[in-house]
Amino acid sequence: MSVSPIFGQADELASRAQSISDALTKAARDKAGPDVDFARVLQAATSSQTSDAGTTTASPGGVAGEYDLTGASALSSGTGSADALGTDATTVTGDDVVADAKKYLGVPYQWGGTDPDTGLDCSGLTQLVYSELGYSIPRVSADQATVGQAVDSLADAKPGDLLFFGSPVHHVAIYMGNNQMIEAPHTGEDVRISDVWDTPTHIRRIVGDSSLLSDGGGTASAVGATGTTPYAAVFTAASARTGVSARLLEAVAQEESGFDANAVSGAGAQGIMQLMPSTAESLGVDHPFNAAESINGAATYLRSLLQEFNGNTSLALAAYNAGPGAVTKYGGIPPYAETQKYVKDVESLMEAR
Repeated sequence: MSVSPIFGQADELASRAQSISDALTKAARDKAGPDVDFARVLQAATSSQTSDAGTTTASPGGVAGEYDLTGASALSSGTGSADALGTDATTVTGDDVVADAKKYLGVPYQWGGTDPDTGLDCSGLTQLVYSELGYSIPRVSADQATVGQAVDSLADAKPGDLLFFGSPVHHVAIYMGNNQMIEAPHTGEDVRISDVWDTPTHIRRIVGDSSLLSDGGGTASAVGATGTTPYAAVFTAASARTGVSARLLEAVAQEESGFDANAVSGAGAQGIMQLMPSTAESLGVDHPFNAAESINGAATYLRSLLQEFNGNTSLALAAYNAGPGAVTKYGGIPPYAETQKYVKDVESLMEAR
């Protein structure tokens, strides 16, 4: 893979161009709604053999809403609460990193790309994956190669570790194990699984480095009015991506599953956010028992429900529990005892946080 002789200048130019594109995209989405992919319309043609480009943080992706079978903007069912409530403060693992990265297989490579709706470059992919898991790492691969814990060799690498190539560094990938990695390779290719095709010049382990957690704390949780919140950094990252309040997301998780990532309800809802299988599939949540995937999927879903019901949190919560079709049918919170209690309970938990 070739290295650009004007790497630093290319980073700056890409960053400025992407900043303008992101700003225009955000403005257009705010006006016309998330289902219109303005980023694709605004995308400028770029060409480079270098996998990495500097840019600003990603703008939120569009919502691919699928609601009641009769409409284009409602999911077919609500979530349902878990039968047994518990707590699971399990931290993110390397396998979680690999599972999250697999969501983006097939996304086209775009130099300077940080938005999976329009394309990702190599370090845009790695930064996105780790941000969804509650870790904050630098934007470009050369800087990413300086954070986390150094790993001596590929023989010592674990799934989720970052593999860096070139001197100076110009490419990064996520190690899967068994000499395979997930990468956004170069222009004209898609995010893919490939063999480790060269000896990495650097290997870094991000998982377990408390200094890189998005909440700046020493653990993947934060303390609020209701006590310790598992996955607090993940909730914060999902909130930043979607604009849905972290307090709302945390309250839903507490009510739905007691923060139990392995919860299953009698109705079949799964995971920390208790997504029904059909809902999870519609949201692209391939691993419903992966807390980060479930939280991010639920955040996207709640964003669409808030948009559908004009920002009314009570109606969005009712739709999350009973389905948006029921809310539309009754013109408000459905006359279901479970749903009415659910809305009150979640709103009380929000106020207490």
